[in-house]
Amino acid sequence: MASSVLAWLIWITPLVGALLTPIFAKLHSRVRDVAAVGFTFVAAVLATITALTVSAGDYTVAWIPSLSITAGVLVDPLSLFMANIVAWISLLIMIYSVGYMKGEFGLTRYWFFMNLFIGNMLLLVLADNLLMMFFGWEGVGLCSYALIGHFYRDEPQYWVGSPGDKALGISEEYSPTKAAMKAFVMTRIGDIALLIAIFLIFAFARTFNYNLLVAQLGRSGSWAANLARLGLLLPTALLFFGGPIGKSAQFPLQEWLPDAMTGPASVSALIHAATMVKAGVFLTGRMGPVFFIALSQFNQVSQFFGVIAWVGAFTALLAASQAAVAREIKKVLAYSTVSQIGYMMLALGIAGLSANFLAGYTAGLFHLLSHAVFKASLFLAAGWVLHVAESRFMDEMGGLAKAMKLTSASMLLAGLSLMGIPPFSGFWTKDAILSLSFLGGQYILYGLALITAFITGFYTVRMLGITLAGKPSKHVEDLTESGKHPHEAGLTMLIPYLLLAVGSLGLGLAYPLYSGPLTAYVASTFSSTVYKFPAAISSASGLTDLLLLSVSTIVALVGGEIAYLLYVRKNYVFKTEMNPIQRFLYKRWYLDAIYYKVFVSGLLAASRGLYTYVEQGIWNRLNNTIGRDIMNYSRASDQLDTQVVDRAANEVASYGSRLSNLLRKLQSGVTEQYVIAFAIGIILLLAYMLFFVGAA
Repeated sequence: MASSVLAWLIWITPLVGALLTPIFAKLHSRVRDVAAVGFTFVAAVLATITALTVSAGDYTVAWIPSLSITAGVLVDPLSLFMANIVAWISLLIMIYSVGYMKGEFGLTRYWFFMNLFIGNMLLLVLADNLLMMFFGWEGVGLCSYALIGHFYRDEPQYWVGSPGDKALGISEEYSPTKAAMKAFVMTRIGDIALLIAIFLIFAFARTFNYNLLVAQLGRSGSWAANLARLGLLLPTALLFFGGPIGKSAQFPLQEWLPDAMTGPASVSALIHAATMVKAGVFLTGRMGPVFFIALSQFNQVSQFFGVIAWVGAFTALLAASQAAVAREIKKVLAYSTVSQIGYMMLALGIAGLSANFLAGYTAGLFHLLSHAVFKASLFLAAGWVLHVAESRFMDEMGGLAKAMKLTSASMLLAGLSLMGIPPFSGFWTKDAILSLSFLGGQYILYGLALITAFITGFYTVRMLGITLAGKPSKHVEDLTESGKHPHEAGLTMLIPYLLLAVGSLGLGLAYPLYSGPLTAYVASTFSSTVYKFPAAISSASGLTDLLLLSVSTIVALVGGEIAYLLYVRKNYVFKTEMNPIQRFLYKRWYLDAIYYKVFVSGLLAASRGLYTYVEQGIWNRLNNTIGRDIMNYSRASDQLDTQVVDRAANEVASYGSRLSNLLRKLQSGVTEQYVIAFAIGIILLLAYMLFFVGAA
């Protein structure tokens, strides 16, 4: 029991750090900053110790006895694999934040929500049941809203989109507050679908617990069988996948993530590279095997996993094509994130469509690890480039490599991993997905993924070339003349993204050594006899393997070479005049504008029309038909109104005013205080469950 407390403390520690942040801020700003990093460090150490010393198991306490619902942490290879990725990369991002956010306003709020975010993300991956997971799921959604909109004063330098950008008459410039609200609303769409699926499962299984859900599948009359009898099993699985679609910004809910770049670079690295957007991949990985077993009993596996694979492949291509023409460096990285998560979803989909479930499953999870490392490095390095260039536009940069050799080296190493060039980690993990698609007979999906690899090589070299190579832009020259010379970041910022970039190379070099043991470790999550995955392994000759690896590498290099000829050997100048294809891609396939036309402008127009109809149409007809009767009664009721109703209303208003004055003293208007009060209640509830209910 004592050792299991470590697993609980992994996610509780950052939450406590968030609660104490305002108190540390009262002592000294330096104490606040160091403490915020310290709590994340403790969580990371606890995650590693738990992985090495705590026995696998489901460590629960009573939660809602009347419904037989428990709260617990699930210590297994999958949860600890993800928890260690989240905790250690979050730690490096927090260290970077100390230097990057120095001097910014709202730092107490920033540290509060960063630690609260990390705690909720760790809760999400460690929870042993769907209900607890959903608390963490919504927690990261709340924190992402606050962090994306951190610069809520909406100064122009924090916006995304070029001035004057419009598509179909809809502005494509986004302020931090607008981008935060957009992210919150769009992810809620997926969350509603997820919540419906969770309660449908509970209605038939009477449990939220992952292990109990799996155990029931081996019995007659299971929750899956009862859902299938009503024709609801496949719809429930698809609704469940709606949550990952929203959180991981997959088609058709991908449009929020590119505009979420209004947050600080450290926020982008945390939320959009290493943690929140990976939550959808993790949850698909957690419940994918459960649905595989459930659906296989009714020959519906291909429908569900086919949707996952096709959504992933199409999203990968869609976002990569948009990255190829983007003007802002963080937007290129944002589109790239959406695209690479599409690869992960493709792998998880291929797992259910191929003869080797575990191969596709581990390929998706390994790419999650690889991408978290190199993309966090790119976001952090890009943050410093933005600071030095005092611009978010790549065409206002250029020639920075000479003065920023270590930053440029970091971006080059991480960029090569993103392209999938050997021996970097991205090469092994991306090509595992491509190879499995081909060997599994999914040739169209393989073709889409291969085209995406070509575009990835193109936009990566384009981004690095425009930003770092060539001659300095006029904007950079003007900065230099004014005394603002490009220079390297301080060590608190440089070390995290340099370490991540080198780590991407190290993970690639060591991949042949650790891939086998790590595959066996992750696969041991499903050692239960209830899990019955296809045992056959898609086999291929060594020549076929080599050919598949060579094709994807050559395709990426060709894409990079074309970008080199177009953007590195020539000085790039952004032009508003574009050919039809460039304009189509630059306008985001017009999907964002269409969404606004239909779901925002359309709903507003419909609501105005309905209001006009109700206010002027129905009300007028009512007046014409019963107006005379009302007038007849009005005289008789005047005295009643004056003597009884008015006096009663005045008395109620008087007492209400006194009550509101009393309650007003409890309302500060400060969001952090409300969240702290809420969090204190959660901590007290957890303490009660752990020490009192658990003891009973």
